[in-house]
Amino acid sequence: MFQFANLPDTIAVFPLPGAVLLPRSRLPLHIFEPRYLQMLEDALKTPQRLIGMVQPCPGHDSELLHSIGCAGRVTQFSETEDGRYLVTLSGISRFRILGEISGFSPYRRCEVNWQGFERDLGRGEADNNFDRAAFLDLLGRFFAARSLSTDWEALQEADDELLINSLSMLLEFEPEDKQALLEAPCLVTRRETLVTLIEFALRGGSHEEILQ
Repeated sequence: MFQFANLPDTIAVFPLPGAVLLPRSRLPLHIFEPRYLQMLEDALKTPQRLIGMVQPCPGHDSELLHSIGCAGRVTQFSETEDGRYLVTLSGISRFRILGEISGFSPYRRCEVNWQGFERDLGRGEADNNFDRAAFLDLLGRFFAARSLSTDWEALQEADDELLINSLSMLLEFEPEDKQALLEAPCLVTRRETLVTLIEFALRGGSHEEILQ
């Protein structure tokens, strides 16, 4: 298990709008750009094998990054015949970007701070007030409205944290809404934010309304 003493002060970051990683969750990635192939190769040479997922801020041509992201450990990877990689990142801890490191690396690297996210390295969180039946009913209406399908048996069997975090990562919301889910201080807040986003989507509410 990772401890703060094992976490590096600098990490490679993979800016990707609409994609967030959460602690104790898994994110599949398809890596094919040369600079990110190099990033993967370099990460695999380190003991931690960490890559930081972070969203670009909107309207800044992907240069300005959100201050909070989440680092994941490369736990699975396979190469395709044409040189692409299918990678799985397992979420370790969120981080706060202190500054970007300039240099000759083809990919972006940042100095980061892990303080304030101690619970990310602990045991899974619980949501004692979670009304699972009401939530799954709401989710069912959302999936029906979007003509989506899922493995409902797997959702019903998933523990609270896995259910909420997986949906926060997988459901298609605006990048700023995904960032709000990432930055939620605890599982309860994340669940409440997720419910709000789903309810607004069902009512046809706009992204601006959600942020108010």
